[in-house]
Amino acid sequence: MTTSHEALFIDGGWAPPSSAAMIEVRNASTGEHVAAVPEGAEADIDAAVAAARRAFDDPAGWSSWPAPERAAALERLAAELEKRSQEIGRLVSIQNGMPIALSPIIEGLTPVGTLRYMASLLASAPVEEETSRFLGGDLVIRHEPIGVIAGIVPWNYPQTLSSFKYAPALAAGNTIVLKPSPETVLDSYVFAEAVIAADLPPGVINIVPGGREVGAYLVQHPDVDKVAFTGSTAAGRQIAEICGRLLRPVSLELGGKSAAIILDDADLDLAAIGQNLFSATLVNNGQTCYASTRILAPRSRYAEVVDTFAAFASSLPVGDALDPATLIGPLVAERQRDRVEGYIAKGLSDGARLVAGGGRPAGLDQGWFVEPTVFADVDNKSVIAQEEIFGPVLSIISYTDEDDAIRIANESDYGLGGSVWTPDLDRARRVARRVRTGTVGINGYLPDPAGPWGGVKSSGLGRELGPGAIAAYQNLKTLYA
Repeated sequence: MTTSHEALFIDGGWAPPSSAAMIEVRNASTGEHVAAVPEGAEADIDAAVAAARRAFDDPAGWSSWPAPERAAALERLAAELEKRSQEIGRLVSIQNGMPIALSPIIEGLTPVGTLRYMASLLASAPVEEETSRFLGGDLVIRHEPIGVIAGIVPWNYPQTLSSFKYAPALAAGNTIVLKPSPETVLDSYVFAEAVIAADLPPGVINIVPGGREVGAYLVQHPDVDKVAFTGSTAAGRQIAEICGRLLRPVSLELGGKSAAIILDDADLDLAAIGQNLFSATLVNNGQTCYASTRILAPRSRYAEVVDTFAAFASSLPVGDALDPATLIGPLVAERQRDRVEGYIAKGLSDGARLVAGGGRPAGLDQGWFVEPTVFADVDNKSVIAQEEIFGPVLSIISYTDEDDAIRIANESDYGLGGSVWTPDLDRARRVARRVRTGTVGINGYLPDPAGPWGGVKSSGLGRELGPGAIAAYQNLKTLYA
């Protein structure tokens, strides 16, 4: 009998893989082998898409369920995930290095809240709206599910970012094939067990882990009706090209290089702002697309800002991701550590001043650790200020006045997140409105299911979450009377 970790989750159960290829899972804190699980191949994608298509096309199936029944199913799935939040968090921490102090909350409970928010939206989501024709007479506008959704998610927040796709897609009546990243696959087995326990119909959710080739095959599969992708800007551009050629709807949440605008009246007392500062800049070891990694500091307080951030970074406990005291864990893989160290070297060679970190922490010879690193005297046009590093590296850039700060914040190819720091809420909102980005936090940064999520420029297309999340997975059909 095939057991779950020897199989793929397709059509509501555990299916043997079509290939002998395996994904090796390694502990990011130690580099040690943890497990090996099947890697999906094209035939597995075919089977998963076919199962999703059957479930969608069934006249009595998921897409035809009344909204209250779908909402109840989402609530059941939320409850099952909540029971498993600690285990999901533990597995994510092992795989990508997210500190265990955070992972059961971020990875274990964010999907629970997202599902419950989407279930609440179904209470008021219209199926048909009757209205008047502009030229006289009546018409009906129908909100119909799109069909089979391809959800492709990265390794940094595997369960959270999956839920941003499947929760609204399922609420709208679609079915989905999820492709987790090969770096984080063990948590997807726990998610599949929750799907089974929640008694969702077979084929509504299917999971096939794999690399880029498998993802590319899924994106262009003829029976996929929409693609929802989170990942790098480079990969997003390739997916956009494919979907453009196929005239296939696509949403893309991509990279970021967000600015934290420290205004001249900001409170810099770490005892007061340290937790919010951490959440906005270095959460998940800097492996966060929205992180405010460009720190914009007024010249009048520049030295004070530099000292504050140097002290802040140096105070963060670095260690094994499973240690509850750890706030900065390892990076996801050796290649990611090499990438981050390359950027640190580039910052030094370009003349930036290193004021904290810059190396590997003492006593942590195993695993893929990098010290929290802060550069001062950074030119906003430099490589470390313009390219997404995806590690615990911050760059402090000076500005003259408010207009100059906004100009610098907007001088980026990206526009996903950002933050403004001041006790004056009206001033913060005035500044935030002028920053070209999809989201802005004030004196911190904490996404919420009720807020539309996504970016502008090279940070992507479309929005997830928010009151319009379900509509993003629906087609409109007009009936003329």
